[in-house]
Amino acid sequence: MLLETMLRIYLLQNWYALSDPMAEEMLYDSEAMRCFAGIELGDDRIPDETTILYFRHLLERHGLTEAIFAEVNAHLADKGITLRSGTLVDATIIDAPSSTKNKAKARDPEMSSTKKGNDWFFGMKAHIGVDAESGVTHSLETSTAKLHDSRVWDELLHGNETSVWVDKGYVSAEREAAFNGPGRFWGVMRKAPKGGKLHPIAETTNRIIAKVRAKVEHPFRVI
Repeated sequence: MLLETMLRIYLLQNWYALSDPMAEEMLYDSEAMRCFAGIELGDDRIPDETTILYFRHLLERHGLTEAIFAEVNAHLADKGITLRSGTLVDATIIDAPSSTKNKAKARDPEMSSTKKGNDWFFGMKAHIGVDAESGVTHSLETSTAKLHDSRVWDELLHGNETSVWVDKGYVSAEREAAFNGPGRFWGVMRKAPKGGKLHPIAETTNRIIAKVRAKVEHPFRVI
């Protein structure tokens, strides 16, 4: 029963992008989450953040996170939600506490600082590949926050794409040349030349790409 509870807590962490301390806190605060995890407040012990951390690392050490993700995708396929021909790629920063006021007296070594615009963040990045038609997330990779979005690419494609849709941060002549071919579309937002303006055709192309790419923001909205 404990194993099932911990697995359900792990799923909640992924669905709601909860850190280990936040997962423990939410289990105290949310009746809906306790109900899903099978925990009765007052009768059952709520796992603390260290237990949640150890269980997550146990899954990662044995490669079970990928197996769980594959099983979920297989279940969706059985329900008729299958992958199509296009993939949307994007990444987002998931904040984490930067304080060292914790049991280990240190920051999580798996996380790092990065600057976005004028703001600094500490945490990790979630890189996702999303089916262009259904909006279902079919691939997920994580990294420290400082890794540039474009460094994670091949892991996010399922290999049968006839189109990819990404923002300007993923511009790559090498990738474009490798992907282009009959019946394929390289849906990467066009960049204006340095010190210049976008051509009207490129502006129109960007508007079309942006409309298609909107679905990749839905998983991040949940986070």
